[in-house]
Amino acid sequence: MDKLVIHGGNPLMGEVCISGAKNAAVAVLPATLLVDGTCRLENIPKIKDVLLICDILRSLGAKVTLEDDGAVEIDALALTYKSAPYELVGKMRASYYLIGAMLGRFNKAEVAMPGGCDLGPRPIDQHQKGFEALGAKTVVENGVIYAETEKLVGGNVYLDIVSVGATMNIMLAAVLAQGNTVIENAAKEPHIVDLANFLNAMGANIKGAGTDIIKIKGVSKLHGGVYSIIPDQIEAGTFMVAAAATRGDVLIKNVIPKHLESISSKLIEMGVTVEEFDDSVRVSCGKDKKLNPISVKTLPYPGFPTDMQPQMSVLLSVTKGTSMVSENVWDSRFQYVDELKRMGADIKVEGRVAVIEGVDTLSGAPVRSTDLRAGAGMVIAALIAKGTTEIYALHHIDRGYENMEGKFRALGADIERVSE
Repeated sequence: MDKLVIHGGNPLMGEVCISGAKNAAVAVLPATLLVDGTCRLENIPKIKDVLLICDILRSLGAKVTLEDDGAVEIDALALTYKSAPYELVGKMRASYYLIGAMLGRFNKAEVAMPGGCDLGPRPIDQHQKGFEALGAKTVVENGVIYAETEKLVGGNVYLDIVSVGATMNIMLAAVLAQGNTVIENAAKEPHIVDLANFLNAMGANIKGAGTDIIKIKGVSKLHGGVYSIIPDQIEAGTFMVAAAATRGDVLIKNVIPKHLESISSKLIEMGVTVEEFDDSVRVSCGKDKKLNPISVKTLPYPGFPTDMQPQMSVLLSVTKGTSMVSENVWDSRFQYVDELKRMGADIKVEGRVAVIEGVDTLSGAPVRSTDLRAGAGMVIAALIAKGTTEIYALHHIDRGYENMEGKFRALGADIERVSE
């Protein structure tokens, strides 16, 4: 079992290069099942979720080659229909994109209910609603999702809630469907735009991605090609908050500053200096700078991302005054709070709201990462704490961050991965 051992107190200084977006990669990779030809995907992050998706694609018959430069080549031309293996699918949430891709390719899909971080109930009823609008019959039995149709035909889908997963899954099913599909109340996240851009680069006809109405005109086939994944908004945000929390000065490279606006604006509201450049941002905060307590509400994009909530809460835990964090996306996103309290944080959670009273400092302690983004939050907490912190359950962190400890070490952090 691995753990991170972190000696806190070092301000982060220097430059860090952000990897490709996890949330885009885990949707674009299944999308290659729809392509007649070879796809070369560049800027793919080397994380566990990506390796798992590649294993699933191989098990379905695709040829997958991971290259040293971070590119992945996928040839799914000779694919024949198989059900996705339960032992792999059950390990990650994004495996549900296989349903839309398999349905689009074979007019049927059989996929076990996905796993991933435990953030509360994540129903797939909006996914089913979309598939059924395209003419498929869906049912969930014994933990397996079945979807089947004689022919997918375009239709109109109004999502009852803004759902990233449902928006992307319906897009996957609709690109090869006959006729036109309209998705209303669609999610607008950057990785939805990236999926649409990938599909369009392969010959799809999708318009409106990034708005709340997406229009898809079905095409007969998709062709192979080369595509580069966007930078990871959440990894960038994690390093932005870490720079502010440690009172450091970090240039965060390979980013799209527009994707970071909600994070930047909250840091600026607190008194942190954020400078934007063409493809980088610089975050700095002097050790004597007095930061302001703030209120944060997580919302779908372009609002403040739920995946940045734990990291921001850590920063607020050492910001004098009272801050409030409202979680409006997931029911169980505050599971990490008990771990943060072990380090001396003063946080009270009432339902979906956390009231944070800033303390002078946190103290090192043995803690665990309760989910992917909570794990990132605990790393930031350890970087600013007095003494030594040991962080366990690193499999969560490894799902979504490429070489996190190496990148922090290069910025001056005293951090080491230790095998027990």
